[in-house]
Amino acid sequence: MGKFFQTKPYETPFRLFSPEHLAALAVIALAAILLFVFRKHIRRSAPWRNGLRYLLAALLLLAEISYQAWLIYSGKWSLRSSLPLELSDLSALLAILLLINGNRYLFSFLYFAGIGSSLQALLTPDLSGYAFPHFLFIEFFTAHGGMILACLLMIAVEHYRPSFRSLWTTFLIVTAYGAGIFFLDRLTGANYLYLVNRPKTSSVMDFLGPQPWHLLSLEALMLLEFVLLYVPFAMIERGDREADGRQAKTVKRKFHRREKI
Repeated sequence: MGKFFQTKPYETPFRLFSPEHLAALAVIALAAILLFVFRKHIRRSAPWRNGLRYLLAALLLLAEISYQAWLIYSGKWSLRSSLPLELSDLSALLAILLLINGNRYLFSFLYFAGIGSSLQALLTPDLSGYAFPHFLFIEFFTAHGGMILACLLMIAVEHYRPSFRSLWTTFLIVTAYGAGIFFLDRLTGANYLYLVNRPKTSSVMDFLGPQPWHLLSLEALMLLEFVLLYVPFAMIERGDREADGRQAKTVKRKFHRREKI
């Protein structure tokens, strides 16, 4: 238990795409697949439907409380690094509200901003020496994976859908939020959103060019990510329009046949 909560990093640091990293990603992916496979059963069963929503909300809340408690216990808590101001951390907290009140505007924001930031965090975690089985490893994947599952649950079970308009709204909100955090970082010496310094571990920011021009590349990457997230729903909408068109033509043909008779 002491090793699980120890304050010192492990001698063997976290390795990107190590067996432990891939296993954590596989667990989250499997949970997502099961959500869609059993979505009809969950939709019909109120206990399952409500139970999963509140279970995910409880896990996300427990993850944040336990993380803050560990930081305080270890003496690592700081205004410059410990506030939940990272986009993925903030999204995990907002996902709790989404699961409780089902706000559709909040869903649209979290689908783009939350899933986009959480996917990047999961693929390139900044865990330094806190590898598996340390508490921070478990908490990190629980919080970020839980946030993604919260959005997928609303899609699979509650039929929520993001719109193309909400893509641009989210982009503008995140841009304004990033501008505010940038000035906060400059004033306090913090590095929230990694707008001042890059992560110490490998990340997509390694390929975005020198500072401060990497911020423009980051904006372009974010927009591209949002567009890619919207593509599945654009295809669904196109399929629905084509189906409606075919149905309208069928009705029209039947109407003409009746007129001839």
